[in-house]
Amino acid sequence: MTMSKFRAFAGTIAMLSTLSFAWSVSGVVQSKAGQPLAGVKITSFNYGGVESVSGDDGKFSITDGELGIHGVRTIKNSTIHFNHNVISISGVHAQTITVSVMDAIGKVAFSRTQHRVDGTMIIDLNKTSAKGAKYLRINGDGNRNTYKLGKTVTLMKDGDPLPALQFSKEGYQNTTYQAKIEIEENVVIQMEESNIPESSSANVDPQSSESKPESSSAEVESSSSAVVQEIADCSGKTAKPGKQNMSVTVDGKKRTFIMYIPSAYKGDKPVPLFVDYHPVMGNGEDQFKGTTYKSLTEQEGVISLYPDGTKSADSRKMGPGWNVGPCCSDDDDVKFSREMIKAVEDIACIDKQRVYAAGFSMGGGMSNHVACFMSDIYAAVAPAAMDLNTTNSAKCNPDRPISIIMFRGTADNVCKYQGGDSGHNDGLNFLGAERNFKFWAEKNGCTGSPSKNKDNCEEYSNCKDGTKVVLCTKQGGGHEQGNGNIGWPFLKQFTLP
Repeated sequence: MTMSKFRAFAGTIAMLSTLSFAWSVSGVVQSKAGQPLAGVKITSFNYGGVESVSGDDGKFSITDGELGIHGVRTIKNSTIHFNHNVISISGVHAQTITVSVMDAIGKVAFSRTQHRVDGTMIIDLNKTSAKGAKYLRINGDGNRNTYKLGKTVTLMKDGDPLPALQFSKEGYQNTTYQAKIEIEENVVIQMEESNIPESSSANVDPQSSESKPESSSAEVESSSSAVVQEIADCSGKTAKPGKQNMSVTVDGKKRTFIMYIPSAYKGDKPVPLFVDYHPVMGNGEDQFKGTTYKSLTEQEGVISLYPDGTKSADSRKMGPGWNVGPCCSDDDDVKFSREMIKAVEDIACIDKQRVYAAGFSMGGGMSNHVACFMSDIYAAVAPAAMDLNTTNSAKCNPDRPISIIMFRGTADNVCKYQGGDSGHNDGLNFLGAERNFKFWAEKNGCTGSPSKNKDNCEEYSNCKDGTKVVLCTKQGGGHEQGNGNIGWPFLKQFTLP
């Protein structure tokens, strides 16, 4: 864009750029049958401390009321004017504010920092060498947001994602919703009932159970020698079907998780183990209700685990989450995962060659992370809606090639498909879906080019030790759980060497 055209649209920009971009979503939550649902908890994956509850009529409204102009939290009630290449930010109250202008490839052409600003900040780009400006970045007291100058020269948000919401209620499966515009009304959310039975054995200490597995001598006598050996291997395992709250102690701290053993589990032969990591600001219960894998693993008698992340001592970072590099927990979550799996193996008959991991959002980041540091435990992993970040990818050194299937949406506003800074001042800078795909292809020694598989996903199939690397891209897809109908058949075909 030429400078003359840039100035020609200045009046339009001046009018549009004064708009505030605080977001709000309102509507109704109902059952699949259309009945309103009261008491549904609504939270956001990407905006900490924002939550709401649906009323008796199922109606809800959730907003981030603290947002100021274009989502810069430290510049409340501010407005941005852009006229004849002059940036004017009024109503600023910040200890430190940095305004940067970048070109089309993101190179900073001009930057200015001012301290203890209380009033108006003016930057005249005509007096700088910042020509062909495409992006505007404002960092107010550590809260950074980036805005894009589009084809119509309208100041647009870029880096301040619209909210991704989660709806949760006891007895119903969690439902997610990705906002599409800043203000949405009359949104209808439908939630499906959950038929998962609760176990009476809540808060079970994995080391304290005294019960013994029931077995029939008639069953033993009629079994083949191979099955008899499997029964012998499972002797002393005390776990029973049901949903149980468990805990282990890691570095002197109690860490908790849910163990779900389906009724199809008989305890007479080793079964696979599936670990499902929750998103940031979530917990194991949320993932238990929201995952797309449980109905599939349940019918095959597979035991599944839903661990709880922890909060960072740094109040600026969202939590509970996982320690996946510079964010978002202070605890050793790899060590926790190892101890959790070991505790379950002590009481349940687990096939140690068939342990798998999956996860959503930061849980997807965690399942990427454990592929790097727990390839001796996990046979394959299935992350969704998050990639490795530059910090943990630089340290990633798996003990062996490990199969991985990734689920990503091109319109994901939380972890952007193209990668880059998270936008939350948490130190996370993501590889992006394509780079994450190629990263794992290189780690697994894959050769040739990827091709479309039967699920219409990109797949590297010529990799070391028979491993595969798969990227399932959903065009227009948002920040959402992975597809268990594709993910579980992929995972269960792999075993540890």
